[in-house]
Amino acid sequence: MFRRVLIANRGEIAVRVIRACTEMGIESVAIYSTADKDSLHVQLATRSVCIGPPPAKDSYLNENAILQVAKSTRCEAIHPGYGFLSENADFADRCAEEGLVFIGPSGDAIRKMGDKAAARELMQKNGVPVVPGSEGSVTLEEGQKIADAIGYPVLIKAAAGGGGRGMRNVERPEDFASKFTEAQSETVANFGDDHMYVEKLIQNPHHIEFQVMADTKGHVVHFGERECSIQRKHQKLIEESPSHLLTPKVREAMGAAAVRAAKAAHYAGAGTIEFVMDDDLNYYFIEMNTRIQVEHPITEQVCGVDLVREQIRVASGLPLSYEQKDIHQKGWAIECRINAEDPMNGFRPSPGKTNFVHFPGGPGCRIDSLLYDGYTMNPFYDSLVVKIIASGNSRLEAIQRMRRMLEELVIDGYPTTAELCYLIMHHPAFVHGNYNTGFIESEYDTLLKWNRVGAGLDPIDIGDAKLSEGDRS
Repeated sequence: MFRRVLIANRGEIAVRVIRACTEMGIESVAIYSTADKDSLHVQLATRSVCIGPPPAKDSYLNENAILQVAKSTRCEAIHPGYGFLSENADFADRCAEEGLVFIGPSGDAIRKMGDKAAARELMQKNGVPVVPGSEGSVTLEEGQKIADAIGYPVLIKAAAGGGGRGMRNVERPEDFASKFTEAQSETVANFGDDHMYVEKLIQNPHHIEFQVMADTKGHVVHFGERECSIQRKHQKLIEESPSHLLTPKVREAMGAAAVRAAKAAHYAGAGTIEFVMDDDLNYYFIEMNTRIQVEHPITEQVCGVDLVREQIRVASGLPLSYEQKDIHQKGWAIECRINAEDPMNGFRPSPGKTNFVHFPGGPGCRIDSLLYDGYTMNPFYDSLVVKIIASGNSRLEAIQRMRRMLEELVIDGYPTTAELCYLIMHHPAFVHGNYNTGFIESEYDTLLKWNRVGAGLDPIDIGDAKLSEGDRS
């Protein structure tokens, strides 16, 4: 097992990894930019080292500086968290060249699954259903021909993209060229790559993802699914596990497909296989995220596992702690991402000083956060400030608990998405599980009109909801 690990990240995920290391008796080395000198992860780590100025390219993306710090502090491994360098195949290779363990998949595996066009081809060869579309990256002219063949609407996507960047929906043939150019320019700016592909747009699908974990011995297991359909511009806002939509038969088939996908890539570490699903429960692979996910806590809650701990174990060469028969989903968990954004004003970023923060407590409550009284959210990085996770024996209990937790939450100093999440917890479509990826877009105006004592919010109504069929686990 490792004695010392460098955490090449910041914010709540850095705090999460540091906590896992502490429990495992592993020393942690945090890196930070000058803008993050007062951050919680800096205070919690065994040792902290300033890596550079605020811009990410000069700090959290500065590979040379990170590797130098790791070696000078005698770290044996680097945990990249999510974002930043977590899916950078070249960085994973450089770690290996420098004698450091990258706590994640190999560079080759990241390349196989990070290039969406290549991943799509690999999935087809291994019997994993994919959305109709291009068989590899395409030029504008090739993309137009494919779009005409499969029919509109289509989705233009960055082969090396993620997080909704480099992605455009195209409803009409006359819009294809301009949107392709927009998406490609965004891809180059964010990922330094101009490869694009085109696929059929499954309109307002359900977004279902399966958590997988693999060791270096070739063993792969999955920890069930997460329902991630409450999203805005391809950015998730609320997630739950398990999904109210899946039947046991479909869950088993999708889990088996997720395991096949990981094995096909010779994968090791934590990863997520993402699918879109239509109302008839037809599902299609869309991509693999080769890292730990923001929403991993809900899987931990329903499966009773520590995914970060398991990541570190398998990276050290130990075999998986679990066989598939040992993994069971029990109860229900919901996560709300609380961002420093103002949803009442077009989700405008709202960084500022945290004058006072009060986190909820009680049964079934988990908080993952970087906040403390007096902490200033800066504008340089992601706006996520708190993840609130509610667990219960059923979906209804988890919803009720999340309502209470959001009522107790206090973040004084700037607007957040907490109010919006609270409103969604009362929306009939959410309560009854009748929602898809089009929910925020279609219901946004209605949600804005509501308030905690206004029309549409009846806390008693949830007790009358009959969701026994939807509470399948």
